[in-house]
Amino acid sequence: MVSKTEEAQVNRLENQVDNGGGGAWEYLCLVRKLKLRRSDKVLKHGLSILNDPSKRSSLGHEEWTLYEQVAIAAMDCQCLDVAKGCINVLQKKFPGSKRVGRLEAMLLEAKGSWAEAGKAYSSLLEDNALDQVIHKRRAAMEKAQGNLSGAIECLNKYLEIFMADHDAWRELAEIYVSLQMYKQAAFCYEELILSQPTNPLCHLAYADVLYTVGGLENLQAAKKYYASVIDLTGGKNTRALFGICLCTCAIGQLTKGRNKEEKESLELQSLAATALEKDYKQIAPSKLSLLRSTLKSLKLA
Repeated sequence: MVSKTEEAQVNRLENQVDNGGGGAWEYLCLVRKLKLRRSDKVLKHGLSILNDPSKRSSLGHEEWTLYEQVAIAAMDCQCLDVAKGCINVLQKKFPGSKRVGRLEAMLLEAKGSWAEAGKAYSSLLEDNALDQVIHKRRAAMEKAQGNLSGAIECLNKYLEIFMADHDAWRELAEIYVSLQMYKQAAFCYEELILSQPTNPLCHLAYADVLYTVGGLENLQAAKKYYASVIDLTGGKNTRALFGICLCTCAIGQLTKGRNKEEKESLELQSLAATALEKDYKQIAPSKLSLLRSTLKSLKLA
């Protein structure tokens, strides 16, 4: 995840380069280092360096890294002739390179030649079964074709090898949610919480899934995870506060007559509702009446 300081640095450099202030190479290096997807800018400023022989020669061996970066950006922008030109240069410099072969397969994918791209990726995996990028490209290709079951299969195979890849677990969870396979999505979020216990987004997504599944046990667990989000964010997550309200309301309907649980729910409801009103007074005072109306419908105001 990119920090605010890093994002500010990228934006400052981007502004500078866009306005003719120089620093294009520094900008491209930073975008690559932070793994940002600013393809249109990379394509524009990368080509400005590659098309200038003096600037290009001053890069030394980094010239080939730039050709690769521009090729990928060009594919993103559907400038496939530019991408092909960059790949041709790399092929001449590094004949038989698997890394260049990966770019060729990506170009086939960008053209929509799915079958050919699939064969190329499979061939590359035969040579190196631990190539993470190719495994991910195969999953992305299945998803792009609308074959979500194929994407799930690819991601599950990938995660058998690379269990610590947080982005892959998150992607798999989101696909499961889109297919309403909530139990499978919950498992993915559990894995993420185990590896990133202080990341509030993991707790929030897991709580959403548990609330969606419903049932007293899941609602009680969802309430706890919404509460952990509030704790991790210092009470600054509006969605988690709403989640607390919704969970306590639903739990209250399922536990009528249980005095202890009702009392705890009422106390938590009151705290969450008060925090929401305070937030809305600061960030969206014009919508305060709408919030109060919503809370009233949940019998929280």
